[in-house]
Amino acid sequence: MEEHKIVQRNLALQREWYGEPLGDRVRRLVVAFDVSQANLAEVLGISAPMLSQVMSGRRAKIGNPAVLARLIMLERKVLTPAVASGRKEELQKALDEVRESRPTVGRDSFPLDAGRSDRAAILALRRISDPAELTEAAELLDDRFPEIADLVRRAAKTP
Repeated sequence: MEEHKIVQRNLALQREWYGEPLGDRVRRLVVAFDVSQANLAEVLGISAPMLSQVMSGRRAKIGNPAVLARLIMLERKVLTPAVASGRKEELQKALDEVRESRPTVGRDSFPLDAGRSDRAAILALRRISDPAELTEAAELLDDRFPEIADLVRRAAKTP
């Protein structure tokens, strides 16, 4: 696959996974905290070259959940009055707090939009099976896995 097609695919995946390309999110933080991209990478706990690859779309995702958690922490800190004031000492304090944090990421840390994940599963099921097969599969799953059966049944319905 040609590199520009890979980049376009990765940017589309980033929009799906993160709401927008990571380059846009990172650039806003670079501006908000008045730091270099390399400095921001160090705060996040990712190498500068890796951050650059993710920002440009040469890589699709941030592999380390703690790095993503720190990115979100910084985005939230931008909204606080202390950081929004733009005072250097407040900006540096926020960066230091995030750098020193050791976020743990579990199932409850980042609640997923169930509707969105359901839609992805339904679309995937529709790509691999026809409605009759999905209906039959739902019947087989009903007794032991009723929630999965319901999802499969919804996929069997024509959109």
